[in-house]
Amino acid sequence: MQALTLTIKRRTDIYLLPFLSLIFLLNSLDRSNVGNAETAGFTRHAGLAPEDLNDAVSAFFVAFVLLQPVGAALGKRVGVGRWVGGVMVGWGILTGLNAFVRSRSQLIGLRICIGALEAGFYPATVFYLSLFYTRYEFAQRLGMFYGQYAVAGAFGGLVSYFVFRLFPTEPEGDIRAPSTHEPEHEGWYSYQILFLLEAGLTIIAALTAFLWLPTGPKNAWWLKTSAERAWAEKRILIDRAQAENALEVEEEGEELLADNESDEEEAKQRRRRSLSTSKNGKIIGGEPGLNMQDITDAITDWRVWWLLICNITSSVPGIAFGVFLPLVVKGFGYSTLHANLLTIPPFLCGACSLWYTTYLSDRSRLRLKYILYGLTLSLFSLALLVLLPLTALTPRYVALCLLLSGTYIASPLTVAWLSNNMETPGKRAVVLGINGWGNVAGVLASWIFRPEWAPGYERSFGWTMGSVGIAWVGYALFWVAIRGGNGRRGRMGLALVGE
Repeated sequence: MQALTLTIKRRTDIYLLPFLSLIFLLNSLDRSNVGNAETAGFTRHAGLAPEDLNDAVSAFFVAFVLLQPVGAALGKRVGVGRWVGGVMVGWGILTGLNAFVRSRSQLIGLRICIGALEAGFYPATVFYLSLFYTRYEFAQRLGMFYGQYAVAGAFGGLVSYFVFRLFPTEPEGDIRAPSTHEPEHEGWYSYQILFLLEAGLTIIAALTAFLWLPTGPKNAWWLKTSAERAWAEKRILIDRAQAENALEVEEEGEELLADNESDEEEAKQRRRRSLSTSKNGKIIGGEPGLNMQDITDAITDWRVWWLLICNITSSVPGIAFGVFLPLVVKGFGYSTLHANLLTIPPFLCGACSLWYTTYLSDRSRLRLKYILYGLTLSLFSLALLVLLPLTALTPRYVALCLLLSGTYIASPLTVAWLSNNMETPGKRAVVLGINGWGNVAGVLASWIFRPEWAPGYERSFGWTMGSVGIAWVGYALFWVAIRGGNGRRGRMGLALVGE
């Protein structure tokens, strides 16, 4: 059976994980490409003011955040494969239309529509991923998946470099000083080609998703035999069944049991019901139906809201730099071409750091410890960016690389903790949708990285440092609260084995 499990994991790692990672990369790319386009004069050539871009980013995240739970629930109900393909086609077309924006209202309207279509994509695909991997296989795979957010920044910088070099709007792809008497440009602007190219890639991947993604392990086309498909689903059921007596067992007590034996028995009953067929006849491997009890359990769980606040404040630098890093680097005094090229190393540092950290997290079965490590590194790097003089270009650039190395760790490990500690699949889906409200950090980021604070963005770094500091305190207090609860239960003989 162990050999069969290894075969299933290997094939799923080869055929499912890379494809999901690819579509999340394109999702992240279409969300953040306005920052790369702005280095090539997007707002100026489109007849917009620089602050219109910030307002459009803010509007995107308002729609994106408000519709997260709705999008997650729809994805789960419709089926992730069909839903992902459909919404990707939609936002791919809208991304291409950014190339033809000529007014503030058009830009904001497009970004709102893209945000509405992308809402729920991440929590729905995370829930989908959890159908194929057990609890202690999950964080590492989630890290590979979420790491595409950083890879998208690097890929976007590379694509922008080549597009702006091959199709320069101005000499050497640079932007001249604004002029009220600028001559009419003939042909395509380089930023227009960028939007259309990335839109085309998204639509191609979306059409492929309809054929590539099964409803669950029992329909996975990469598993060749009925025995493989049956065991792929059953091993997930067994892993969830083990949660009847113990959810996630971790040194820091990252599992909170009920406060008394009666509540604990009620939680067990909910978990047992989740392992049986639901009203529509589907079980966990086939995306079980959602009911009102799942929604009630999710919105009354204090852990969900505490971690949501932590997730919002910890996500500010990651979301901010996903859009504004090209402008921050350009503020160091680099040309448009070099600014986009120099965004690649910081983003790659973020991705590699995340992948290694999630590997350690799964191996040690710890979450909060590594979240605090990442936030500590982010705080140190932000302090350097605030204190270093603007002329210290190399140290400031190294600080950016260190900052992104710690930035992307908190969010996926928070998702892993929530996913592993929710009693039923339905509650888990709703909780992941609520946690998606952490993207309200995008609204904060658009306010913090204001164009009038360029090129040094010292005040922006200061505000970001304050946000990360709040997150560090929040996660630390959550760790203390969880450990304290498990300590009390340990004295009553209810502690989990291995705590």
